[in-house]
Amino acid sequence: MSREDKIVVGISIGDINGIGSEIILKTFEDSRMLEFCTPVIFASVKLMSFFKKHFETDINFHGIDKIEDLIPKKINVLNVWKEHVDIAFGEETPTGGEYAIKSLKAAVEALKNKKIDALVTAPINKSNIQSESFNFPGHTDYLAQELEGESLMLLVSENLRVGLLTDHVAVKDVVKNITRERIDKKINTIYHTLIEDFGIEMPKIAVLGINPHTGDNGVIGDEDDTLLRPALDNIRKNGKMVFGPYAADSFFGSGNYKNFDAIIASYHDQGLIPFKTLAFGKGVNFTAGLNRIRTSPDHGTAFDLAGKNSANYESFREAVFSAISIFETREEYQEISKNPLQTNRKRGFSKKK
Repeated sequence: MSREDKIVVGISIGDINGIGSEIILKTFEDSRMLEFCTPVIFASVKLMSFFKKHFETDINFHGIDKIEDLIPKKINVLNVWKEHVDIAFGEETPTGGEYAIKSLKAAVEALKNKKIDALVTAPINKSNIQSESFNFPGHTDYLAQELEGESLMLLVSENLRVGLLTDHVAVKDVVKNITRERIDKKINTIYHTLIEDFGIEMPKIAVLGINPHTGDNGVIGDEDDTLLRPALDNIRKNGKMVFGPYAADSFFGSGNYKNFDAIIASYHDQGLIPFKTLAFGKGVNFTAGLNRIRTSPDHGTAFDLAGKNSANYESFREAVFSAISIFETREEYQEISKNPLQTNRKRGFSKKK
């Protein structure tokens, strides 16, 4: 595979009973997408042909049995399996989880071995994927094990970026999972990804408090004063522009989020509720901090919409564009780092639709 070829974007199929197949097909039904990348869908030609017929999409596949046989500027389908698979749209079944993981594992293996440049994952169901060989809350945790680096869930939409100190953790366990070491690692990860993956030379990062009103001087908990503030003070001494902690309840409603390149929330819903309120349907989940690139849409399997030919594919399409953009920006950053005198290169990626 030559570097002159288009960026190769691997795509895991997600839960086969969800909306993954529909949003993948509708994204690449627009032939202009092939001007930006060469997609490889990790599934089977037999399965994708069934979906093509069901959703009545005007799309042609190139079936391959090994990744080396992909054809640039074509929609490639890698046969991870060849047997017939029963589809039960909208149902949570063991089969749905089994084939979602088969697709994911094959795609991640290709990503690790640099057979693809980036990975875009269609949504999985966190319940039916569980097995003895796959015991992870979701994509992020599995990728953190398989790839190198310190992972961080980063939700992205235009100039809004929200990262998490803790992600798939029960609310009752949030505080005990926020340690000085975790704060340092997550802020370091988001700081470097803003520079290397988004081309922001001097990132400004806001951190949201752990407790309501950041504890009100200890009245509603002292973790913000005893843990978060000292950690941020120490990070600022090292030259990073990190601000906070801010009271989460008014941070987004006041528009203060617009003053920063990224926001770090203390726990999942504290960050994702405002993000999805502001950007739902257009947001992208990027696993920052790893040595390889993975993005996904900002929604789940949407079983209630599955098979009805009515799913919105915009977030998935944005995930593809983001993967391309991040790959190109990271490549240019690495090249500039090797040749620091080349400071006049244009960084970033202009999306065309």
